[in-house]
Amino acid sequence: MVFVDTHCHLDASEFDADRQDVAQAARAGGVETIVVPSVERANFASVSALCRDLPGCAPAYGIHPMFVERACAEDLVALRETLRSNPAIAVGEIGLDFFVAQRDEELQEYYFVEQLKIAREFDLPVILHVRSAIDAVLKYVRRIPVRGGIAHAFNGSRSQAEAFIALGFKLGFGGTLTFPRATRIRELAAKLPIDTIVLETDAPDIPPSWLNRGRNAPGELPRIAKTLAELRGMTLLEVAQATTSTARAVLPRLAMH
Repeated sequence: MVFVDTHCHLDASEFDADRQDVAQAARAGGVETIVVPSVERANFASVSALCRDLPGCAPAYGIHPMFVERACAEDLVALRETLRSNPAIAVGEIGLDFFVAQRDEELQEYYFVEQLKIAREFDLPVILHVRSAIDAVLKYVRRIPVRGGIAHAFNGSRSQAEAFIALGFKLGFGGTLTFPRATRIRELAAKLPIDTIVLETDAPDIPPSWLNRGRNAPGELPRIAKTLAELRGMTLLEVAQATTSTARAVLPRLAMH
């Protein structure tokens, strides 16, 4: 049984003490591929090195909306240079975050637009951060069409989900769907077409219910998949096959990793 974790910050400092063991444990549990998105220019190199050294890890490069206030124009030049010299599977993690109280929406939108243009230039899918900003993200991906991608940690409505799907995007579901009180996300996970869903952990963040707010890890993905299978009345094998197939379809360069 093979799984793809389509979003895992394995380069994060929370894994400094045992990164290799965490990756090996995930592989032992069937997580064959781990997508590692960067969040700013400062970690492009560490993501690249990690994905070179750890089997099954695949890099994406981008500037996260919560890091734009320490970004500069040269970072976009560095992103282009990194994409030219590194076999990335996507541009990401990029997007908008209107949840945080102290934010510069105009600056977020500037970097988002510029990175959508870069993704289009390199013909790469994008990994989207959409927290409290789904309609605004949709507006920009309609305006600047790209080669699809993933709406990470999706938590919107059915109509918003369908809008992303119509634009060639898949929806990322992870630890949140393991909480019984997350009724809207669980209903979407249960009822959306299975070929529109990919699995993710967002480790070390968004831990599933059984971790009691502890550090999340890619090895938790099969158990998250089991919850999805239960919600949908499917077998775990069926969920593994479907979500892995969808991840490989929306991120075609995964075949290189």
